[in-house]
Amino acid sequence: MSKVAILRVTPQTILDDYRRLLHLAEYQKVLDSEKNLLLKLNLSWTKFFPACSTPPWELEGVVNTLIKDGFSAEKLIPVENKTVVTNPRKGAENNHWDPVFRKYGLEFQPLTEVEWVKYEFKSNFLKIHEIFPEGIEIPEFFIGKQVLHLPTVKTHGHSTTTGAIKNSFGGLLREVRHYCHKYIHEVLVDLMLMQKELHPGVFAVMDGVVAGDGAGPRTMVPRIKDVILASSDSVAIDAVAAKMMGFDPLEIPYLRMCHERELGIADVNEIEVVGDREVLSENWGFRTGKSLVIWGDQMLRRGPLRFLERLALHSPLWRWAPIASTIYHDYLWYPIIGRRYINEFMETEWGRKFNYYV
Repeated sequence: MSKVAILRVTPQTILDDYRRLLHLAEYQKVLDSEKNLLLKLNLSWTKFFPACSTPPWELEGVVNTLIKDGFSAEKLIPVENKTVVTNPRKGAENNHWDPVFRKYGLEFQPLTEVEWVKYEFKSNFLKIHEIFPEGIEIPEFFIGKQVLHLPTVKTHGHSTTTGAIKNSFGGLLREVRHYCHKYIHEVLVDLMLMQKELHPGVFAVMDGVVAGDGAGPRTMVPRIKDVILASSDSVAIDAVAAKMMGFDPLEIPYLRMCHERELGIADVNEIEVVGDREVLSENWGFRTGKSLVIWGDQMLRRGPLRFLERLALHSPLWRWAPIASTIYHDYLWYPIIGRRYINEFMETEWGRKFNYYV
């Protein structure tokens, strides 16, 4: 039976809360302090927006625990990739990761600055081998390293929810990974298979202090929920998060397919929940929406405009898409709608906690 730890937390106790969480989830049974450990951050937007990307207290809570438990700073490798619309170094600054790196002596490694190689996987993939018929490229230094994922609890316009499983999407695939959106659920199953071949240990921590409702992963409504989760089963932690958000995990295709293939447990009745177990009975009533950009992407990939897909997204004309996304997200939605949510968040205890990390 898979185990998922859940805790209620406060800004005043958050570092101790994370330490207790990791121990409840028995992370030391999965991760070896003598080996290098990738800390796979989650950057959904270069700009800061609540619930969008790994918050600094999640990063510090995990790093603080690891170092107290015997991991050396030299063996902890924070990593994040770019997308066609994000910049990892600017994102680390805007999301207040840099002060945590400096405090604990960590060297941030953007995946844009490492060597990528084609890797011969043995798994029987569902779709990813068809999407990249010339070979699947991964960061070479990922091979044989443990990984700890640091996502947040939020919805996603392509995959319904996003969390531990999809966090690998930004680490194991290059910036052209948007080609996978057409078959996102099958690709998420394939990513679980890839990780099983590459990593001797996989663990996930998910921050739901502020959870994202609506048109994720960026244009969301942030909801303060004061919850954090951890598990060595990426499927189980995503299933528990989905259940709390108000979804039936087995109705979400990527979770159901992972469960059927025994890549993890998505049936919450088969998951051992420890810590503040009563949180599992909550239903936050979240609903997945689609931003204008995701709606347009789906129209081109699977909707009535799919006859234009190759021309618009797989030819030199593809560059229009990130430009349109940047204009919509950064210059329209963020200042007109998002700024109000940010201002409201900054008046809360968690907003003041965020600004502590400067």
